[in-house]
Amino acid sequence: MTGYGVSTVETESLLVTVEIKTLNAKFLDLYCRIPRSYSDKEIEIRNLLTSSLERGKAELTLTVQQTGKTVASTTVNRLLVKAYFDDLAASSKEMGFEPDRTALLKMALQLPNAYNNESVQEADKEMEWQLIKQAVTEALQKCNHFREQEGKMTSDKFSEYIATIDQLLKDVIEQDKKRIPAVRERLEKQVRELLSDENLDQNRFEQELIYYIEKFDISEEKIRLQNHLDYFIETLNLPESNGKKLNFITQEIGREVNTIGSKANDSTIQHLVVRMKDELEKIKEQTLNII
Repeated sequence: MTGYGVSTVETESLLVTVEIKTLNAKFLDLYCRIPRSYSDKEIEIRNLLTSSLERGKAELTLTVQQTGKTVASTTVNRLLVKAYFDDLAASSKEMGFEPDRTALLKMALQLPNAYNNESVQEADKEMEWQLIKQAVTEALQKCNHFREQEGKMTSDKFSEYIATIDQLLKDVIEQDKKRIPAVRERLEKQVRELLSDENLDQNRFEQELIYYIEKFDISEEKIRLQNHLDYFIETLNLPESNGKKLNFITQEIGREVNTIGSKANDSTIQHLVVRMKDELEKIKEQTLNII
């Protein structure tokens, strides 16, 4: 689910800022913006993210700024540049023209190995990495706290939607009590008409009667739907990751709701079923946003 966390760690010579943004995704998808000079730490940074974020599209931005007096890590290789310069000057004279000394220097500075890349001392490098690691860890903590807050809001919404469906189910149960006598009266009327027929096939009649009774009966569906609603709330309150399980339970709730709507043959119950489906659709949308 969505999350955001930013952390800044500062010393006398260094300012490290880490920003983490997460969006919902089925799997863990990491994207890191890291300065080239710290690219060797990307795998370790990704490991930190992977250990903390189970899934989602995560974007990390690392910014490192020198804030104090620091020794330059790159210097001019003067001996080599002077050799380049002298060789270029000699070559120019052999070709019969007097070169521009500034132009020669620019050319010499562009030739291979004109600069020395001084390696940062191991102690300083380790100190910088510890600062980066601290900033990443703090940003992750803030991002996860953000996600937990959003998760609490989503959980409250789930409970609200399930409570609405539960109340609608109670309304279906009450309406079913009124529906049964109407169905019975209709069947009895049709039975009387059929019994008056001398050519009535008694066996076929009994088979048809059983078929219609079973077709209109929603007793099992009501029980299963109530069990699924209770199981959803039970799973919702579990401490471990349960997004996929909630999605599966939601599918089972949908099956029972659809069956009730198709078997009830009652306009009032069908209206209640439509309202159930509306709440269920809200749940389906939200289950995609949780881990």
